[in-house]
Amino acid sequence: MDPFVKRLVQRLHHPDQPLSRNRHFHTFDTPEGRLALKTSRRLKSLQKDLLACASEGKKASLRPAWEDPQGRVELRIPRASGWRVAWLQESEFELLSELPGLQEILAEAQNAP
Repeated sequence: MDPFVKRLVQRLHHPDQPLSRNRHFHTFDTPEGRLALKTSRRLKSLQKDLLACASEGKKASLRPAWEDPQGRVELRIPRASGWRVAWLQESEFELLSELPGLQEILAEAQNAP
């Protein structure tokens, strides 16, 4: 992932001082800015599902995709309505683990069979 995009996503999720999309509209009117917004929304959605999964008493599972040359990981989230499967790049997984409440859940997911 581009370092600029990664930094934008980190700033969008910063708990104390989030980056304002309205104030910095020119930043998000670029391809990198749009990618950062898309990634941010996806990670927030995964965070919501992971927290809901944990509150339901279920455990997510995480496994590397060995045959994938991009080094992605597969995240499986069981829900009452079915499963959510997400393929994440390593940089996206790092950003996801930085979100509040997910570090412990993702550590358990890595140890799950």
